[in-house]
Amino acid sequence: MYVSFFKNNKHYWRIMKYDPVKNIFAKLIHHNKLFRKVFYLILDITILRQLYVKKSIKKYYQKTEPFTFYDAGAGFCQYTDFILNHFPKADIVSMDLKTDYMLSYQSSLPSNCKRIKIYQGDLQSFICPQKTDLVIAIDILEHIQDDISVLKNIYQTMNHEGKLIISTPSNLDKAAAFTEEHVRPGYSMLELENKLKKTGFKILEIYYSYGFWGKLYWNIGMKIPLSLLSLSKLFFMILPLYFIIVVPFNLIFMFLDMNLKNKKGNGIVCISKKI
Repeated sequence: MYVSFFKNNKHYWRIMKYDPVKNIFAKLIHHNKLFRKVFYLILDITILRQLYVKKSIKKYYQKTEPFTFYDAGAGFCQYTDFILNHFPKADIVSMDLKTDYMLSYQSSLPSNCKRIKIYQGDLQSFICPQKTDLVIAIDILEHIQDDISVLKNIYQTMNHEGKLIISTPSNLDKAAAFTEEHVRPGYSMLELENKLKKTGFKILEIYYSYGFWGKLYWNIGMKIPLSLLSLSKLFFMILPLYFIIVVPFNLIFMFLDMNLKNKKGNGIVCISKKI
């Protein structure tokens, strides 16, 4: 997250942190299954990249198709939960660096759930213990210095023709350059393509997300409330009213972003396969 402001007619950017805000939400959903379900629903109607990722998954995999899914850098585990509930024949591996996030999600699962394995680890060294057909790395690579090692480790775990879905900031996203947790200010399409090809992948699709309409959605639907939360937790009290007002507009803006080709954008979505 970032805050932009003007001083003496000059535009300044102040580095902001995502993790403190994310940790607030993590505490709210910890050991509360209802809060977790509501939170995942809110993410679906407020986070544009989730719509892109889920659309891509549905494009390449049928609901009744058996496959092994690897959520590399699972975070809140919302994609893991999506696969668990919408693809009944899929086996799942979910992994993240944050132990507390992974243990929290694990505690929310039924005791008889055998389809999912949960791990903690660093993607720069972690090798998934089973072969996978679909891997997602959503807003992950921009946080990791040795991204080539991550791609090599993912490639090693995949079956032939396995798919990798990546969502990452582009180098056009000014916010990415001023987010403390990022080690690079996004990728150019060419840079991302070259790194994937270098590690053995074949590009199936690559395109911009968060174009004109996506940036408009981001500013009113995410930037403003996240900026307020970074100032004080008291703003949680007005968030429901704020979202009731802006969500209908956001849904329209997100629909337009996904269905109109973006000549440029603050995000990149890439689908590749192992050859």
